[in-house]
Amino acid sequence: MKKKLNRREAMKTMALTAGAASVGLPKAFGMSPSKIKIGYTCITWGTFPLKPGTHDHTLNLALKDISAGGFWYFETFMDDIVDWDARGKLASLISENGVPLLSAYTPVDVLNLANRKSEVERLKKQCPIVKKYHGSYIVLQVNHINPATYNFKEHRADIISGLNEYAKVITDMGLQCGLHQHTQTAVWHRDQVYAVMDAVNTKYMKFAPDVGQLQKGGADAAQVVKDFLPIVTHMHLKDYKGWKYYQGYCPAGMGVVDIPAILHMMEEKGLETGIMVELDPTPKGPYTPLQAEMINKEYLVKRGFRFRT
Repeated sequence: MKKKLNRREAMKTMALTAGAASVGLPKAFGMSPSKIKIGYTCITWGTFPLKPGTHDHTLNLALKDISAGGFWYFETFMDDIVDWDARGKLASLISENGVPLLSAYTPVDVLNLANRKSEVERLKKQCPIVKKYHGSYIVLQVNHINPATYNFKEHRADIISGLNEYAKVITDMGLQCGLHQHTQTAVWHRDQVYAVMDAVNTKYMKFAPDVGQLQKGGADAAQVVKDFLPIVTHMHLKDYKGWKYYQGYCPAGMGVVDIPAILHMMEEKGLETGIMVELDPTPKGPYTPLQAEMINKEYLVKRGFRFRT
């Protein structure tokens, strides 16, 4: 316990030092256009990695809307990127819409040791495709689980060793990666996040939290981000209010996530890319994907974030 506490305290000290060093003259004189270039994930438009080619229209529409909104980058599932690349369509899609790829989202199997080798080989084949399109980040989600039968303590060591192995492979190929904690997966609740992120090799394995999902899982999202700030290198930004739409999530500023505090920490940290706005798709929701995007953009513009014109 003492070792973990020391590590976390050291991380907090690093965060405060980085923040103090990055405030500088612009903020002191009220000159605060943010340097962070914010992107958007494509899941809002219903883009999922199902049968290859079946969701062409959703990714196409997502990139058109993301580009029209002036967001700087897009993220989608690794399988989508691989599929579009295999059919020779991804380069033209990116070029036509003028919004570049930043990150790929992929599940990894950390619970079944028999699959470890094949997962490494898959990543070795797929990561170069992300690099081909100038992507720089791999967002890792661990296995979905049955909450009624899952015992985190039994799997903790395998989760950590698996993440460490995958992260080294990805980093050695010139990309960054981070753990995206997710509801109904092997790393979900606050204590699970701390138990894993306190133990992984952070030379390779970083943290890519979804702040809405942290809040939904019962954590104070802003506090979690603060505690791991030095290794937060990517983020899914969404709010949470527990209503019937969007799996309980909502556009920024409509829920209980302390998004201003989180954005302030990212600004002081000096992050330039990696914040990806997201909202889960929902049937018969109150907003179209484009309307939700514009609500999020308006929120961000009011806080000094710049967008492409």
